[in-house]
Amino acid sequence: MEQHNPVHAPIPGLGLRSIKTALAAMAVAFIYAFIPNHDPTFACIGAIFGMGADMENSRLNGGNRFFGTVIGGIIGLALYWLEHLLFPAGNDWLRLPLVFMGIIVLVILCVSFHWPGGVQPGGVVLCIILFNTPPHHIDYAVWRMIDTGVGVALALLVNYFLSRDRLGRWYRALVKRKLLPAEKSEEEKPTENNQKKD
Repeated sequence: MEQHNPVHAPIPGLGLRSIKTALAAMAVAFIYAFIPNHDPTFACIGAIFGMGADMENSRLNGGNRFFGTVIGGIIGLALYWLEHLLFPAGNDWLRLPLVFMGIIVLVILCVSFHWPGGVQPGGVVLCIILFNTPPHHIDYAVWRMIDTGVGVALALLVNYFLSRDRLGRWYRALVKRKLLPAEKSEEEKPTENNQKKD
């Protein structure tokens, strides 16, 4: 398992992945600021869940999020349609077996397509559509899928352009040109024992 080592992090635990995640979420929110009457929430969530430590990890996380959202959205729409076909005004009691069946189908599909990590985001979308669907439910579900895709795509782009290797090369080049201070080696860093002696 890969150890978490924040690169050039003056704040403990705040590393490159954290900064890229925040940057991806901010970029998504910035893009959505130009789309009238459109909320960036699900796109930002897609960007956050889509960010990984590297490109391979981002593809896995983003793929899980996107695949789960699409499958959960389709199942949620089908169950919502079935509920309102049988009870046009809706029926809270019918939703109980529907959510059970929907989650079972979601798990089977995600595992069958080798995306088991899609169960959690897919289940969230399925429940949102089934229990909290606004009047234009088809638009709502489709936009959730599009928003998630936009967020995941932006996370992948940020991770590609700001990869650890690329940023490391940029950092070393800036240090070499004396535009940034060099990092202290382990021997040069003050320890608790050295500080107590002073």
